[in-house]
Amino acid sequence: MPQPIRIAIIGAGAVADYHHVPGIRLDPRARLVAACDPNEALLNKRKTDWNITRVTTDFRQIASDPEIDAVIICTPNDTHHPIAKACLEGGKHVMCEKPLGLNFRESLEMFHAARSRGLRHMTAFTYRFAPAMRYLRHLLYSGGLGTPRHFRSQRFLDWPETSWGWRQYKKNAGAGDLFDMTIHRIDYAQDLMGRMTSITGAVAQFVPRDKTPQGASCAPSEVDDWSALICLFDRGGVGVLEGTTLAKGYHYEGFGHDWAEVNGSEASAVYQLKEPNTILLGRHGQSLEKVEVPREFLAWPGSPRNPADGVPSTVFRYDLVWEFVSGIVEGRDCVPGFDHGASAQAVADAVLESFDKRTWIQIPETV
Repeated sequence: MPQPIRIAIIGAGAVADYHHVPGIRLDPRARLVAACDPNEALLNKRKTDWNITRVTTDFRQIASDPEIDAVIICTPNDTHHPIAKACLEGGKHVMCEKPLGLNFRESLEMFHAARSRGLRHMTAFTYRFAPAMRYLRHLLYSGGLGTPRHFRSQRFLDWPETSWGWRQYKKNAGAGDLFDMTIHRIDYAQDLMGRMTSITGAVAQFVPRDKTPQGASCAPSEVDDWSALICLFDRGGVGVLEGTTLAKGYHYEGFGHDWAEVNGSEASAVYQLKEPNTILLGRHGQSLEKVEVPREFLAWPGSPRNPADGVPSTVFRYDLVWEFVSGIVEGRDCVPGFDHGASAQAVADAVLESFDKRTWIQIPETV
């Protein structure tokens, strides 16, 4: 059996523990060998949690370690670019959480750095891996919906109005809901409908978030807690996307309301995160009805994950690691790559520019 792909996690917080470590454990071709985080107490905990011995607070040690093949970056947004650059220079394949950088320029540089070295690169756009999203895409591309006309997404979360920590400061996060949640919808909208060529967008902030969850005072938020855009696609369709973290009553066991639909000339299809193994489907003169996602779309191709195990809205996220390792083992591009991350970042940046200038923004084909 070939030697397993040796993976290090950089950023040992909840995202890594919730999404990526379970995926590594499921993949017999991969092994978690190291972790990096500035929090030494957390690192000591992860030694036990993740059954590893090699930990460090310095990402440069991971980047230069010849016994590490690949890294998964789950750190604050402003650190993605320097960490990814160091790891790519060290010959590591890289999967990075979204947004890739604080802006399009950083994201594009990351893509070029990976491509020029022939290294695998992947953006952790989780929702592309949801069974309902995969089946919706299949229906669209196979002509089952007719000509796609409209795309529509809503991401409504009922989060506390206390501090987000680093996520509420522009120097660390770049933006709020727009870069955290809406950017996912930008990505899969483009995957379904084609490239966004022009947009008009807006952001808003409604709460100060000047208290921590423990009640202590902190510097107020600088970023949006609502974002929206209207877009035109290069294949002729149109789209409307909206997201917020302040939608009271949209808790749904923490998963919130995540709805995306495509209206085609023949039929409409809907994805919902709270029921990721079904879609809603309806044709002219009918009402939307629930349809089970066929088995072949319940897990990523080749993934050993049993779709019947675990919470459906959680477990599809484990397939990201399968795709990342598959790209490395097979010597092919991972999907979605840094190019997709940069393309989504260009749109997100344009939303901020559009709102600042109160105008439509053209988005050049730059990736």
